[in-house]
Amino acid sequence: MSEDKHSGTHAGNPLLVVISAPSGGGKTTLCHQILTARPDMARAITCTTREPRGDEKDGEDYYFLDAGSFLKRVQAGNFLEHATVYGQSYGTLKSEVVSKLRSGKDVLLNVDVQGAATVRKCAEEDPELKRALVTVFLTPQTTLVLEERLRRRGTDTPADIKKRLGVARQEVAQWKNFDYLIISRSVADDLRQMQAIVEAEKMRSQRSIAPEF
Repeated sequence: MSEDKHSGTHAGNPLLVVISAPSGGGKTTLCHQILTARPDMARAITCTTREPRGDEKDGEDYYFLDAGSFLKRVQAGNFLEHATVYGQSYGTLKSEVVSKLRSGKDVLLNVDVQGAATVRKCAEEDPELKRALVTVFLTPQTTLVLEERLRRRGTDTPADIKKRLGVARQEVAQWKNFDYLIISRSVADDLRQMQAIVEAEKMRSQRSIAPEF
């Protein structure tokens, strides 16, 4: 056996951490924070049909595909999850996730509630993904807090905010389908709770190998 296995460490037990939240719920900030705090965790790079923005680079920020290439991958069943948002398609390649898991990296996936449901379904049919999967739902304490965050963001019209809040109510109702619920209070507190979840999952008996005596 390798020294890692004898030591009882968890390096050989990578996680697929899926985080979902309503729009404005803070999941992008939390993802940045946890990736900074945990160098052993990697972001799953998403494919998209939209054009690069600013200094975005292919293979680092996104995999930029034309619509035809994206559709071929959908038809071939290459995506773990995919969706079309405002006329542009986004998807996470199964190979992107699996290759990182097999290299010993924890993988972080930032998706909406529908995407998380698709990932859960795929994991039920794939023992490797099922063993690694941990799902987390993040939500503000109240609708008023979420509305204030959306207004402060300054990127949505009042009509857009109203629409997003309506969708958010439907999404929050799905929280029981996730392994964990984080009630967002502050960036620091959200990160602390997320760290605790990752550490607890690393120590689950089905993922651990105890030292031999």
